[in-house]
Amino acid sequence: MSARLVDTRGLNCPLPVIKAEKALAEMPAGQAITLLATDPLAEIDIPNMCNKQGFTLAEHSNEDGVIRFIIQK
Repeated sequence: MSARLVDTRGLNCPLPVIKAEKALAEMPAGQAITLLATDPLAEIDIPNMCNKQGFTLAEHSNEDGVIRFIIQK
């Protein structure tokens, strides 16, 4: 699955969620984004956004403080 990259490293809450929502709103259903974040709150906020908006959190990892999410619309 190829996914559009949304790089929010260095940005704090609520910007990672806002940028993810904006990117997903511009895409057709079935498409995905890869979101990179460094804000620790993103590990709570992004899964909550997915549950609330009905998006699929396909992947979630945290390596060396860079949190990576793959979110499918």
